[in-house]
Amino acid sequence: MNSGMTKETYKDYVKQKTPMPNLAANMAKAFVLGGAICVIGQAILNYCKSTGMKEDIAGSWTSMILILLSVLLTGFNVYPKFAQWGGAGALVPITGFANSVAAPAIEYKKEGQVFGIGCKIFTIAGPVILYGIFTSWVLGFLYWIGKMMGVV
Repeated sequence: MNSGMTKETYKDYVKQKTPMPNLAANMAKAFVLGGAICVIGQAILNYCKSTGMKEDIAGSWTSMILILLSVLLTGFNVYPKFAQWGGAGALVPITGFANSVAAPAIEYKKEGQVFGIGCKIFTIAGPVILYGIFTSWVLGFLYWIGKMMGVV
């Protein structure tokens, strides 16, 4: 901030220079991209079920294929472009999570297998995995205690 600029002048300057997002367009793009990802997932699920797989097995294959596609597209720098265009639509849970695990690993691969990929792969997703596993453990333990006491 310039020494001759007041707080009000600076606020006006920042407001003038800050781009105003088009909320309706951003929401429409997110809807289209998220919907496209879901349609692809549904198509994979329908195909798997048409081969005679049970629904739960077909769902597992669908999840694995969506994760694989997301990681491949992240590796080829395509998924980040989709995410930049579609914003929150790219955060459809399974593909967005796969992207958040793969992106740091790809970014830090030049630092080596251990200190690059090994340390940075869980930068974003690590806390989610950690708290998910810990919460599952705590709830499982409480359930076990409830079973032992005859409450559950």
